[in-house]
Order: sequence, then C-alpha cells, then structure tokens
Amino acid sequence: MKYFKHRTSIIDKNCKIGKDTKIWHWSHISKNVNIGKNCVIGQNVFIGDNVVIGNNVKIQNNVSVYEGVIMENEVFCGPSVVFTNVKYPIANKKISKKKYLKTIVKKGATLGA
Repeated sequence: MKYFKHRTSIIDKNCKIGKDTKIWHWSHISKNVNIGKNCVIGQNVFIGDNVVIGNNVKIQNNVSVYEGVIMENEVFCGPSVVFTNVKYPIANKKISKKKYLKTIVKKGATLGA
C-alpha cells in the first residue's frame, strides 16, 4: 500500500490517494475523492464526494470538506474548519447538487487556527 489508512477510517469507492498520504482515526473519505501525495488527513475528518485535494496538504482534526471543494497544493486547514457548499441552507428543502457552490483554496493558503 502506498498510503497509510488507520483501521477505523472509511474510504469509499473510486478514490485516488497519493503516495505517503496518512489518513488517521475515524475519518471518512467519500466516493470519487482525489487526494494528492504526502498529505495528512487528521482524526475525525469528513471529505465529501468528488472533492479534490492537492499534494502536501494538511487537514487537521474535525475538519469537514463538502462536495464542491478543490484544495490546491500545500494548503493547511486548522482544527475544526468547516466548508459549506450551500449559501442559504434550509432545513425543510432539499438543495440540488447542481446548485452546490464551488470553493477553490489556492496553493499555500492557511485556514483556521
């Protein structure tokens, strides 16, 4: 195996995970995710469908990355950062995935703590 996955983590179908990436305790990588090489996915991280994560990215504990997010190389996400893909969510109305907003985090960005 070219990457490390803790035994409590879940990786769904059709994911691509780069060499030397580490996925820690209780994290969930959803379907069709692409994670680059030499990344660290901390404890209790959720990565939604179709997310793209570049090389040398560090995502700390309790981060939620929802569909529509693209992280370029060398991004740092501090603990408990949460991305959203719906600008005005409503509890009793389903939002079509076609209306999800895109978020691009540029190379070298630092988010959160």
